[in-house]
Amino acid sequence: MRIIVLIMAITASVAATAFQHSATPSFLLPTRSARTVPFRATANDDEYPSYSSAIRRRSLMTMMAGGGGGFFSDLFGKSDGNNAANAYIGGNINSGKGPTNEVVKTVNGMRLRRLGGSDIIVSELGLGTQRWVSTDFNAPSKEDVFKFMDYAILDHGVNLIDTAEQYPIPSDGKNAKEGDSELVIGEWMKTRGLDKGEGRKKVVIASKITGGRNVTPKNIKKDCAGSLQRLRTDYIDIYQLHWPARYSPQSNWGQSLAYNLDSDKSPYWRGMGGPTSFEELCLAMQELIDEGKIRGWGLCNDNAYGLTGCTRTAMGLGVTPPCSIQGDFSLIDRKSEENGVAEAASPFNENVGFMAYNTLAGGMLTGKYMDRPAAVDNDDRAKVIEAMNNPRGRHDEFGWGRTLYRYRTDAATEAIADYNKIAKDAGVSLTELSMRWCRQRTLVTTSLVGHSNMKQLQESIKYFTKSNPLPERTMLDIDVSCGLLVSVRILENIAT
Repeated sequence: MRIIVLIMAITASVAATAFQHSATPSFLLPTRSARTVPFRATANDDEYPSYSSAIRRRSLMTMMAGGGGGFFSDLFGKSDGNNAANAYIGGNINSGKGPTNEVVKTVNGMRLRRLGGSDIIVSELGLGTQRWVSTDFNAPSKEDVFKFMDYAILDHGVNLIDTAEQYPIPSDGKNAKEGDSELVIGEWMKTRGLDKGEGRKKVVIASKITGGRNVTPKNIKKDCAGSLQRLRTDYIDIYQLHWPARYSPQSNWGQSLAYNLDSDKSPYWRGMGGPTSFEELCLAMQELIDEGKIRGWGLCNDNAYGLTGCTRTAMGLGVTPPCSIQGDFSLIDRKSEENGVAEAASPFNENVGFMAYNTLAGGMLTGKYMDRPAAVDNDDRAKVIEAMNNPRGRHDEFGWGRTLYRYRTDAATEAIADYNKIAKDAGVSLTELSMRWCRQRTLVTTSLVGHSNMKQLQESIKYFTKSNPLPERTMLDIDVSCGLLVSVRILENIAT
């Protein structure tokens, strides 16, 4: 047995060496022009050898270990072909077009980056649509969002719109209904001639199927068809799961990241066959790709386990892996850099793009709540009534205020005060600091920002088209401030 294992190891080593120094089959590797340096427009293998080597190693191991007659599968016995893990699906498998986050081009000052290893290129600023035509007190109307899209997409280099079948939120079923956000986007694309042909290529549409137990192969197909009908288009560029198709502490937007075993074993998840498997999910998404209904797919409100589970399963099946993961990310919510998502998504690992939302922490990072607490936190009854009658934003509404309390903890409010001082030292507003900080994090491909009015959108575009980055000193001050705050909190907990 030891001799067999030794022979296997030597064979794999020799094959890997030969593979890296020989002409690699074109079907296993991206084209030369795609093997480029992240954050650059062009490069060659000598400039970025690690990415190319990683692609070759993964391709080799997939070829040797894959279900389609690979070296190790032949050695340990062939499959009967009935196991989903040994299936092979054809289609456009866009997993090796280049490294995620590389800057492909600049349009009107707006940089466009590669999303994952796909051929989908997205602007660094994306339009978030959760509140479009909703029942929120300051929700933008249909006329407003038409102007948003005209200004951002037709004139200022933005190409990404992120929506969901469940948007707008909140909705009342009368004045605003689920699906209305997609309807408005579809109507705008139709009236602007962007619903098909060359015009359609100017817009990247990301939409989402409602997650949880709703995610089944049948519903993936049915819900995607519904979104396509509302959007009035033949395909969705990025189709995402709004929440994981399994229990995950990440699916509650980070209110608590503690894994609860009782929640996972509850009848909701374990009944009726249990959660949809990674295999079923990957095969269902590949079917949509084969049918030309989506170009790529991704995850939302998931974690490193879900990301690698999907990418590794797709690799084993020979189907298209997810090209993106979307998550809550801001100066005061860095969990995706700390819980393994940034490492997993790296171009050297799973090569998946990251779409950040809530980059302003529900408005907390605009600074408008610094002088007077949100209504839900205020002990002064008169000021609570005043705030509720004239809300500054969602934190002054009791429903949203309770949902978004994670942005108003003692640690968060202290951090916001520190970041505001750093912003003043840098000569920028807290809002600008927050947005440009996100833009410069190596994890982030694009930031999805919601706007209530045109002035806010104009400011966002101004920040995202500034060619000069925030100074290294400012970025360091932010990280030092964050580290010191964490240390102080640890010491306080020890003392008490």
